[in-house]
Amino acid sequence: MLAELDVPHRLIPYNMLAGDHLKKEFRRINPNGKLPAIVDHAPQDGRGPFLVFESGAILLYLSEKHEDAFMPKGLRGRSLAQQWLMWQMAGFGPMHGQAHHFIRYAPEGQEYPVNRYRNEAIRLLNVLERRLEEAAYMAGDDYSIADMATWPWVRAVRAIQIDLESYTAIRRWYAEIEKRPGVQRGTEITNERNLASLRPELTEEAWSNLFGENMLKSGR
Repeated sequence: MLAELDVPHRLIPYNMLAGDHLKKEFRRINPNGKLPAIVDHAPQDGRGPFLVFESGAILLYLSEKHEDAFMPKGLRGRSLAQQWLMWQMAGFGPMHGQAHHFIRYAPEGQEYPVNRYRNEAIRLLNVLERRLEEAAYMAGDDYSIADMATWPWVRAVRAIQIDLESYTAIRRWYAEIEKRPGVQRGTEITNERNLASLRPELTEEAWSNLFGENMLKSGR
């Protein structure tokens, strides 16, 4: 979103394997201890830095601040963008995230959760396919924050053993978005090689920081 808006910003990398996201300094920005989060040093009300966490909230905040950027006009168009954004935040992202966890990170041999979340990831891709068969983008004729929120998860489906060959509408939509200069700039940011692999190798400490006791304790 920041790249699409072409606004000045500073990217601060956090090493999640080392537990940077669990430190008190970061939890002052995001009490939930997850990435991403932003600090707006020039909010419209002029009252000092404003902290925003949760991807959907960040997209909505930046859109509103920048004159409803990437938000369809009119009540129906705005509602469609918000509906599909909420669909992504409540379903598509979390279910794909769980599929990634059990297929890529959890100990192997857990057949039920792998099937459960991979099947749900496929079901939600089918929902997206049907939507994109009837509209150019998720909220209608124009690219919106709903597409921004969903596209990165579609980009990652290879890692959870899903082939997009049969998803004609999704592949058309994906290719159109991939051409956007802002998307190309945004996707230049990469994870370290280990996290980008299909089956990352985690130390006991890294596992604890991502999924285990250290993550649990950080919420207390």
